Amino acid sequence: MVVNCEEVWREISNYLDGEVDAGLRAAMDEHFRGCQRCSAVLAGTRNVVELYGDERMVEVPLGFSYRLQRRLDENAHPSRRTFFGWMVAAAAAVLVAGSFEVARSSGIGRTLRSEHAQPGKGVPPEMMVLIYPDGKTFHVAGCTYILDKSHLRSVQAREALREGYVPCTRCMKKYLNESA
Repeated sequence: MVVNCEEVWREISNYLDGEVDAGLRAAMDEHFRGCQRCSAVLAGTRNVVELYGDERMVEVPLGFSYRLQRRLDENAHPSRRTFFGWMVAAAAAVLVAGSFEVARSSGIGRTLRSEHAQPGKGVPPEMMVLIYPDGKTFHVAGCTYILDKSHLRSVQAREALREGYVPCTRCMKKYLNESA
């Protein structure tokens, strides 16, 4: 199994919590070994989780929670508390609905693509390339990033591009730089 950066970012929290299956964990481990950006995201996420998970980060005096709750209860008018609660809930609902609407409207016609998913424009169409049947990247023979050589298929670059494959940014770099 090969994963891309977007899949790693989507699953990074589950990875840190140990809630991904063994196959995905192995694929993500392999991806981290070869991708500095995702390794940095992993380290940063791990640091944030450790900082906010440490109860010593914010220490409050013993009994503080009880005293705070009592003071809030004393100062809040009963009908005002109820009204305030409903207003907070309504404002939260509006914010959530608005966020979904903004996300939906701004994402029309666009997809999030990493640098590894850009279409190849400088690759010679007749060039023979190697593809995985279940992957989306094509490689030149001898690419060090080809992991499973038993399921490779050889096709012309033109056919790979037509089928939706994109060039490997590592082994096809010289062709991609010519098109820039």
